[in-house]
Amino acid sequence: MDYLQAVVLAIIEGITEFLPISSTGHMIIASSFFGIAHDDFTKLFTVVIQLGAILSVVVLYFKRFFQTLDFYFKLFVAFIPAVVFGLLFSKKIDALLENPVTVAVSLVLGGIILLKVDDWFTNKEETQTTDAITYPTAFKIGLFQCLAMIPGVSRSGASIIGGMSQKLSRTTAAEFSFFLAVPTMLGATVKKCYDYYKDGYILNDEQINLLIIGNVVGFIVAMLAIKSFIGYLQKHGFKMFGYYRIIAGLAILIIHFFVHPLIVI
Repeated sequence: MDYLQAVVLAIIEGITEFLPISSTGHMIIASSFFGIAHDDFTKLFTVVIQLGAILSVVVLYFKRFFQTLDFYFKLFVAFIPAVVFGLLFSKKIDALLENPVTVAVSLVLGGIILLKVDDWFTNKEETQTTDAITYPTAFKIGLFQCLAMIPGVSRSGASIIGGMSQKLSRTTAAEFSFFLAVPTMLGATVKKCYDYYKDGYILNDEQINLLIIGNVVGFIVAMLAIKSFIGYLQKHGFKMFGYYRIIAGLAILIIHFFVHPLIVI
């Protein structure tokens, strides 16, 4: 990986992390085009730089993020499923991180769901604040978030839909998804770094610089993306993201099977 590739991947991460279009999926496709998707450092990079983007939540929602212990306990309860499934299936997840076909299929299926989700969860009594979320609701949202371990599903999309299925408003579900991303991606980063060193790899100075640049760029871009996403979501819902996912997924499948394989494993 060179510095230009690192910056491009970080920009993609910052833009897509909080949109229901799968940041990991987009980074897999981009790294496949670069020809570096199979590299172990690339896999580490695409996980670790998500932490930089996620930390933008702490800055933008500073006053609301530092709340009561009850709020953190709810985040912890929502985080538990990701810990369990991540530990059980980490090797299988790593294998999927090289597969653009999995990403493409997930994009299409997720897009179809997003076209319908606003109709499924309208005209219900809705929870309007994250403070009112119960422990059972938090746990169920955490279960939905685990679907995003399949590349292309979208962590934010899965957890937002999970929240809406529990009668949260779109905005409340999105904000809780943002908050939940902090412990989730922190845990994922620690686990990925541990596995990287456990497998005998040691980061050199250039790789450390790439990770720093990736996190900084992802952080800055994500700051802008969050504000834009919440405003758009309140006014227009999910349909545009659904159409985008379907078109992107089909385009990836066409390129992969009829033009040129995106990655050779």
